[in-house]
Amino acid sequence: MTKIEFLFHLQGASFQALKFAENYVKTELKTNFRYNVIFAESTNDTNHLEFDIYEEDCGKMKLDLNDEEVVDLLFRKGKVPVWIDINVLKSSRKSTTFNLLCAGRYSDDKEKFYYNHNGSGPFGVKSPKLPINYKEGKKFKL
Repeated sequence: MTKIEFLFHLQGASFQALKFAENYVKTELKTNFRYNVIFAESTNDTNHLEFDIYEEDCGKMKLDLNDEEVVDLLFRKGKVPVWIDINVLKSSRKSTTFNLLCAGRYSDDKEKFYYNHNGSGPFGVKSPKLPINYKEGKKFKL
């Protein structure tokens, strides 16, 4: 995967996540996107030698990034996290912010990407965080 392909997948997943979130939220979602990158715990299990693992990232977060900053952060040695869960976190008058929860394992093998089967590379669209006592079909404010 090239940086351009990764950026394409990030932008596509962002629009998909925004459209999906509109099914749940009353809040108007803007198409000026910002991102919070959250690094999940990685594993140094020897069964995963085919992956690059950056243990120093475990549990860290990078906040309020634009799409180019996300690409620069996550595209490493031609590899990207094997899964990246994306969901709308909040929206302001100017932008919509997404959380990107990232695997600790990096690969350049598209077959290792969890969501590659649906054409989104490593990105998996998730719903916004649902409020306590959420009722199906009833929209809420972020």
